[in-house]
Amino acid sequence: MSLFYVSLSRSLAVCAVVLAVASTSFFSCVSPKNIVYFQGDSLRYSTDTIRQSYTPTIQPNDLLSIVVGSLSPESDVIFNVPNQYTTSAMNYSATGGGSRQQSLGYLVDSDGNIEMPLVGKINIKDLKAQTASDTIRQRLLTYLREPTVTIRSLNFKVSVLGEVNRPAVYVIPDEKVTLPELLSLAGDLTIFGRRTNILLIREENGKREYVKLDLTSRDIFDSPYYYLHKNDMIYVEPIEARMTFTDQRVQLMPLYVSIISALSLVIINLTR
Repeated sequence: MSLFYVSLSRSLAVCAVVLAVASTSFFSCVSPKNIVYFQGDSLRYSTDTIRQSYTPTIQPNDLLSIVVGSLSPESDVIFNVPNQYTTSAMNYSATGGGSRQQSLGYLVDSDGNIEMPLVGKINIKDLKAQTASDTIRQRLLTYLREPTVTIRSLNFKVSVLGEVNRPAVYVIPDEKVTLPELLSLAGDLTIFGRRTNILLIREENGKREYVKLDLTSRDIFDSPYYYLHKNDMIYVEPIEARMTFTDQRVQLMPLYVSIISALSLVIINLTR
């Protein structure tokens, strides 16, 4: 009978070792080469020429905050009224929740026009914010003394979903954000995010683009998709280990190892 217990304890011990090895190999199957960002040369210091630059332009359906100032504050109110109304809007920030009060702003119509009090329609389609400010300021010279115009976008938003810590739709106040910056806002990728195959979906000029990007390579800095455009969507694909990890049997593997190890010890003590 003691031989039976000895044989059984040895079998359980072997099973525990096999499960422990399988569990360890599973959790160590992700190679550092697939995790480390911006891999390149191994020099402690190097430089590179910045080849990509992006400045957004005003497009139809943009919602703009246009703040007018001048030496006649009482007259400024006429032009700033559309920015003073508020409406309940979804808070896209991952840190807020609920709703927030957002300025109504000036909506750019399908032809690229905005309509301001007294001035009427002004076409600012495809203009950068600074150029649009100068265009509006010239039109305001008829009504104001030394006017100033500040333009901000109220609906420059991008979204990120998949294997990130805080998937959400993010409103970018300065209208300029890079892919790494957006992923930082989202709390970075989880350990299960596929860094070599980030999917960017972009809709512009009646066309939808699907682009695969590799965050582990420094080539990302030279990509025309390094700077994000309004309404871009980022999807972080999970690695295969993610699907395996969600399997309940894999999750319970450490528990199985502990139970088998405990049984082996009990049987060994009984045979002494």
